[in-house]
Amino acid sequence: MTTHAFTLAGARLIALPTGALYWPDHNLLCVSDLHLGKSERRARLGTTSLPPYETQDTLARLDADLRTTGAKTVICLGDSFDDSAAADALGEDEKLWIATLQSGRRWVWIEGNHDPGPVDLGGTHLAELPVPPLTFRHIARPGASGELSGHYHPKASVHARGRSVSRPAFLIDTDRVILPAYGTYTGGLRSDDTPLTDLMRPEAVAVLTGTATRVIPMPR
Repeated sequence: MTTHAFTLAGARLIALPTGALYWPDHNLLCVSDLHLGKSERRARLGTTSLPPYETQDTLARLDADLRTTGAKTVICLGDSFDDSAAADALGEDEKLWIATLQSGRRWVWIEGNHDPGPVDLGGTHLAELPVPPLTFRHIARPGASGELSGHYHPKASVHARGRSVSRPAFLIDTDRVILPAYGTYTGGLRSDDTPLTDLMRPEAVAVLTGTATRVIPMPR
């Protein structure tokens, strides 16, 4: 598995090709925007339907990343569920799977704009979490440093073999990391959209996810 190692505020971090971020010194895995239950919410609201396997697919990738890294702390950076009702509607097998992943680990649910309140699952629920020298929150704050956030589902494009390929991407500069959405069917915001160009420094890079990471200057 090809990864990308870098430092933020002196912390040594590793971007995984799945969209997860690993902090070896704390044996900590961070993921953002799982949006579990997205297909259930779409069906409930009568909007465009999605195949009903996204929750299992997302949990399977998270399970694999936890096995690979051996992380003992997990931080979910908000919008872990597509809404509160989607969390309530999780099947018993999915709830058991989450409980199994949580077993023997510290598990922190950061509040997002889709899931602002606690859900009836294990773990700790926080608005944000400082783990010096870093701070974990859902939405980036202008002027912050040492910050890890999600929310925007960033993606970036690269030209390869005569065509443009778009992938979910980490955006990284000397102040912050914005993680890509980890959940299946989550879509994304282009890195050249104003909210992201306003947040990221001119020297920012995009780390594309997929079968391997690829680092490019952040497209603007």
